[in-house]
Amino acid sequence: MSIKTTLNYSPNFYSFKRKTKEVKFIIFHYTGMKKESVAINRLTNLQSEVGCHYLIKNNGEIITMVPDLYIAWHAGRSSWKNFKSLNKNSIGIEISNPGHQFGYKKFSKKQINSLINLSKFLIKKYKISSKNILGHSDIAPDRKKDPGEKFPWEYLSKKKIGLWHDIKNKILISNRGHKIDNISYNSFLDNLFKIGYPKKIPKNITQQRHQIFTIRAFQRRYRQELVNGKADRECLLISQNLTKYTR
Repeated sequence: MSIKTTLNYSPNFYSFKRKTKEVKFIIFHYTGMKKESVAINRLTNLQSEVGCHYLIKNNGEIITMVPDLYIAWHAGRSSWKNFKSLNKNSIGIEISNPGHQFGYKKFSKKQINSLINLSKFLIKKYKISSKNILGHSDIAPDRKKDPGEKFPWEYLSKKKIGLWHDIKNKILISNRGHKIDNISYNSFLDNLFKIGYPKKIPKNITQQRHQIFTIRAFQRRYRQELVNGKADRECLLISQNLTKYTR
């Protein structure tokens, strides 16, 4: 199996190669720029110090920017479970989308089809676990929103790309917006940390802000209909359901 890509190399990576077994994660991003051409220029500009391994254009075309076994600068300050600075262990895929700042929109069918093909290729090549298919906001919730609540995580999970819960929609809706007590709230946070969300509080924000950012990241991933940073009974149920994958 091979993937057809075009080449437009980025200089924004470390010059030494890593071993195949060090590649353990795939991280999805959106470009977050007004125009696709601007995003490509930024990702290939040495001064920006931002790169990725692959970019998926609006028309579904895949661009290779950094070869897999080089460490591209896409994740920044990040953590997941016991991993820190995930650039070292991940492949970064950028998907062309203006993002929340410039008119966030749905990803095109062509983009998602290309993403599925590319992801399956990488998952097989590097034996990447479904638990390790993440969004930028998962690993850096205090800084990032991408790929956002319009990213089709549930659909991708049906293609064996990433995780999703198996709770029926009727149950979810009936629990949405219902408040939980402090014990349940703390249990919910514990579930998030078990799943992998960063527990350590960054220096520049309070514990409360960190919790809100982390809850929003969780919601953008698993409860996309309502992203409000407030944990309710629906969020608690989803978090409990997902902890089975942490064993």
